[in-house]
Amino acid sequence: MANHLDLEEQEQLDELKAFWNRYGNLITAVLTVVLLGFAGWNGYQYWQRSQAAQAAALYDEVDRAAKAGDVAKVERAFSDMKDKFGSTAFAQQAGLLAAKTLFEKGNVDASKAALTWVADKSSDEGYQAVARLRLAGVLLESKSYDEATKLLSGSFSKEFEPLVADRKGDVLALQDKKAEAIVQYQAAYKGLDAQDDYRKVVEIKLNSLGVDPRPPVPVVSVASPVSVEIKK
Repeated sequence: MANHLDLEEQEQLDELKAFWNRYGNLITAVLTVVLLGFAGWNGYQYWQRSQAAQAAALYDEVDRAAKAGDVAKVERAFSDMKDKFGSTAFAQQAGLLAAKTLFEKGNVDASKAALTWVADKSSDEGYQAVARLRLAGVLLESKSYDEATKLLSGSFSKEFEPLVADRKGDVLALQDKKAEAIVQYQAAYKGLDAQDDYRKVVEIKLNSLGVDPRPPVPVVSVASPVSVEIKK
């Protein structure tokens, strides 16, 4: 009859039923895990975007407060950043900005605390290095030379080594250790790119210590003209 399956189709259907009876639960479980994973990934991406947007908005608040010189608002907004979005790059940037503003307004202890937080908590080596270099500068202002030296003796990525050497030179110069300061300034000068504007600053520091880091200009001797006697 037309409504009945032929023998071959019936065998295929029986094989499919047997296969499903054997592996159906496993397939369903695998599909469930995949779909849940996909949904979870989408949810995580949405959460990350949401976190980034909120962190950006709060960073803008820190930035506006810094430009207005509102120290209380800077501290409050940065505290919120640390509590809510401490793992984001915006929080590290906010810490550096807050530290700068607080230092300029004379709140040295709060500035040191902000820089210490970035140096300790940031997962980005660049932000860590910048925070430590700036913190060393703050320590120099308070003549905490030993603390600054200890901070600068840590590990830095290669691109920051010239700036670390320069800051070490500052510490040594302020301690009247002229020869050692010159060594560090020379290392900084050699490590900086010739087109880097800061290289000129290091050159001025060396000049103040009686050293010219530039290679001497070779003297080109001009031969005296040979006189030729013309016989008439």
